[in-house]
Amino acid sequence: MPGFELFGNAERQEVNDVLDNGVLMRYGFDGMRNGHWKAKELEASLEDTFQVNHVQLVSSGTAAVSVALASAGVGAGDEVIMPTFTFVASFEAIMMLGAIPVLVDIDDTLALNPEAVKEAVTPKTKAVMVVQMCGSMGDMNALQSICNTHNLVLVEDACQAIGGTYQGKPLGSIGDLGCFSFDFVKTITCGEGGAVITNNREYYTNSDHYSDHGHDHVGNDRGAESHPFLGYNFRISELHAAVGLAQVRRLPEFLDIQKKNFNILREALSEIPEVVFRTVPEGGEESCAFLNFFLPDLEVARKVSEAFKTSGVDACFHYYDNNWHYIRRWGHLKDLKSLYPISGDVKKGLKYLQTKTFEKSDDYIARNISCLIKLSWTEAEIQERALKMAEIVRTVLKKDQ
Repeated sequence: MPGFELFGNAERQEVNDVLDNGVLMRYGFDGMRNGHWKAKELEASLEDTFQVNHVQLVSSGTAAVSVALASAGVGAGDEVIMPTFTFVASFEAIMMLGAIPVLVDIDDTLALNPEAVKEAVTPKTKAVMVVQMCGSMGDMNALQSICNTHNLVLVEDACQAIGGTYQGKPLGSIGDLGCFSFDFVKTITCGEGGAVITNNREYYTNSDHYSDHGHDHVGNDRGAESHPFLGYNFRISELHAAVGLAQVRRLPEFLDIQKKNFNILREALSEIPEVVFRTVPEGGEESCAFLNFFLPDLEVARKVSEAFKTSGVDACFHYYDNNWHYIRRWGHLKDLKSLYPISGDVKKGLKYLQTKTFEKSDDYIARNISCLIKLSWTEAEIQERALKMAEIVRTVLKKDQ
């Protein structure tokens, strides 16, 4: 991760094919494109990859979450339970629909704490969105059981977790709907792009129409298509899909590299007693896009993070002080800083953030270091990195005693 590190002839060939053909839009212009349909090809390939019946490509991972929720009927005034540790896109995608994000604590999986989810369910709850952060997963059996009990939609935001599995199933394929991002820093990239995946035919049809202004895509005359309901523009282009098509064919190659580099780093750090790795639920297999570990306390984690930076160990993140991924620094959400008026329902629904605390999440995120696993590292570079990281952690721990 990310796939752009290994761009090559395969990606160039697919992009040049689109440029030579001249049709950059995924819909229409049938006579001009001479049978070239990159988005359709990529959707078919992703159906095989994710072992699902339906895939709908969209313009981004954020769009995928909004489209997925909309396709299941989530909208104004509905509550969607989501984790405190995610990307800001999670609450953005919910609020875009006029729904209310209800943030709850995570556990040592770095995903939703099932007990916190149970406590957050109200008559207004319509969906639970588990975010499979940093290539791993939450306790999917427990979360699915909660959703079944309360008749809730289970949405998997697996934008960072392509290639991970749970009890033999690809992450994203376990819930009612799965969401993926193919932006520039994902394991496979389209540059910009995303996907909604599902085995539910109705949800797929809804996402197909909703993501393209409500077009029903019946017949071969786009101008004559009907619009069963309102929709918006979340389309992907043929150029973006072409890059993704080449990349998804290389996914096994990318995952093998990630796993090898991940294991080298993990082995070096596992020799340090104070280092504890995130919990992976039984039957789960990480995608190995990130290596996540806990240190004894916030002070040690901050010192290790700073030492990594000053020593040239890049792409390691301490999310406690990060503006993007943890609620602690999301002032624009807590204070509802918006360019346009926010609905009364959403304002009222988010008042809890003025006083709500998340001690359990704080504890995990304060102690967590998350290291991106690059695809482009040479054997010598990854070995040197592993030794340097372990040495830095030992040095900080020794000084802290």
